[in-house]
Amino acid sequence: MDRSAHMPTQGLEYSKGTISIELVHEALVGAKTLKHNIPSILHASGIPAELLNSSKTRVSVTQYAALWTTLSDVMNDEFFGMDQHAMRRGSFKLLSKMVMYNDNLGNALKQILQFLNLVLDDLQSSLIIEEHYAYIVIYDQKATKRMFSYATYLMLIHTLICWLSGQRIILNQIQLKCDEPYDDHDYKVRFCEKIQYQATQNYIQFDASYLNLPIKQDDRSWYQFLQQTPDNLLVRFKNPYALSSQIRKQLVEVSPAEWLELNELALKMNMSEATMQRRLKSEGVSYQQLKNDIRRDTAIEFLTRTDKSLQDISDELNFHEPSAFHRAFKKWTGVSPGAYRQNNIE
Repeated sequence: MDRSAHMPTQGLEYSKGTISIELVHEALVGAKTLKHNIPSILHASGIPAELLNSSKTRVSVTQYAALWTTLSDVMNDEFFGMDQHAMRRGSFKLLSKMVMYNDNLGNALKQILQFLNLVLDDLQSSLIIEEHYAYIVIYDQKATKRMFSYATYLMLIHTLICWLSGQRIILNQIQLKCDEPYDDHDYKVRFCEKIQYQATQNYIQFDASYLNLPIKQDDRSWYQFLQQTPDNLLVRFKNPYALSSQIRKQLVEVSPAEWLELNELALKMNMSEATMQRRLKSEGVSYQQLKNDIRRDTAIEFLTRTDKSLQDISDELNFHEPSAFHRAFKKWTGVSPGAYRQNNIE
């Protein structure tokens, strides 16, 4: 594990975002059903078991990616026991290599779906084009699944087509037959804002023009892509177009001590303060919440990936004293900073 104690002088290098603890619970469902050793899986992933007891805490992208890898290894299933037929370890590697040699994205996508239709039994998909839109329609062969199952399935597909084309494929909307999860914020950040639940059909919609894009990858970039997996499933192709994402990008480029007031940031981004507040409210966040989230996410990265003291972390995040940082962190996550050091000290 990378235990670097150094912090860049500009911006917040470790602030890649975090993942809800609810998605940790979701990822573990299959392993629990098959009676795998959950404490051992959590320990191998660098996730303290204590965190599962707090409903509002979050884990770092590094920890969650490690959980994906650990579950895939332990279960020999890259779909985590969510289909009656396991997606054996190495399936995604083989798929990514195979589809790279298509001439355009449309043909690659057809091959991706064909592969998944052969590997999995419970979910079958097809590509349908209607006028200017393309649809990936998912047909349940058995009972309707959890949102986490559909999201994992779509994440594999979406990450591949984004990587193959060398750009983010914008999703216009998602419709799913499942019930709305307790918290779908992370799903909206990863895919798109427009997600409808309890629909009559499962599908994602995007502009059909993407299907004509050429494949831009080769053997060298494929190797780099695999080195970054599964982190790139979670981070690389997030939706960057929401105002909150644009503001977050501005904030992480400088230290918290240099963060602008809301009116100053609005002026810099060529909009009124009232417009910025209204748009953020429509996305379910506030400027203060964005700042708190970045501090929280960065603190989690520091606590799990570095040996920085609480004093150093407090200073980096512009708290007046460590006790203020401790109180804020516990308020944000429901656990103390020390809980994030558990299982991460080598």
